[in-house]
Amino acid sequence: MNVLMINGSPKPNGNTAIALHEMEQIFVQEGIQVETVHVGKKNIRGCIGCNKCMEAGKCVFDDLVNETAPKFEACDGLVVGTPVYYASANGTLVSFLDRLFYAGSSAMRYKPAAIAVIARRGGCTSAFDAMLKYPTYNQMPVVSGDYWPIAHAHVDPAQLRCDEEGLFTLSTLARNMAWMLRCIEAGKKAGIQPEYVEKNIWTNFIR
Repeated sequence: MNVLMINGSPKPNGNTAIALHEMEQIFVQEGIQVETVHVGKKNIRGCIGCNKCMEAGKCVFDDLVNETAPKFEACDGLVVGTPVYYASANGTLVSFLDRLFYAGSSAMRYKPAAIAVIARRGGCTSAFDAMLKYPTYNQMPVVSGDYWPIAHAHVDPAQLRCDEEGLFTLSTLARNMAWMLRCIEAGKKAGIQPEYVEKNIWTNFIR
């Protein structure tokens, strides 16, 4: 089993990376492989709604989104970590996820997803809510912990290490995800497969 981690921070060794590393340690203990993609410093434009990905199977803008798509498809679970900027997730991460999910959401159905949010003080729950929209739109089971998956720190990474409750929450989140992955794997071995209706029903509010 393997988990794909998305680090949405522009600081590869910052507090978001430390938070994801806490989770990675648990995954390794549980025998789960981890790969991390750093998004925050990349030059990633937003989705323009051209729908060309529906024809080509990939985004028309050939950047980190298309590089990540095969990893997106191959992983068994997804973890997204984000710092909080202006009470929401990093804008680069949002653009990345918009296009990645738009072009490849079918590859993520029924794979567990977890969110980790890091902030100095406020905006955590609004950023968490924004990130939740991706898995909940794509039939991905959302992994929960014993509290909202939030940890606090500002510039100094040592501050995050002092947030014992936050780190414990993230460790619990990782353990719950490992448990869910094993349950799904056991279900597959037992021949249990999800039922999915291929044809969506689309309606418009304007008739």
